[in-house]
Amino acid sequence: MARGWESKSVEQQQESAAFDEGPAKPRLTPAQIATEQRRQTLQLSRRRILQQLGVAPNPRHRQMLEAALADLDEQIKAEH
Repeated sequence: MARGWESKSVEQQQESAAFDEGPAKPRLTPAQIATEQRRQTLQLSRRRILQQLGVAPNPRHRQMLEAALADLDEQIKAEH
């Protein structure tokens, strides 16, 4: 009896795992993957520059970071 109960539990777990997966994501083309990676890289660079801006005491360095931030914002805008 205990053995039958275990097998039903495993079967139920497998069924619930199959339902939990949800809808399959559409496959991306290599070009779409490259675009998504570039967008993520730009966003990561933007966050890093914002972090550096928060602690940069030198006005010339801040000016350089602000220019880099503006450039990144333009690139991100162009990606959309």
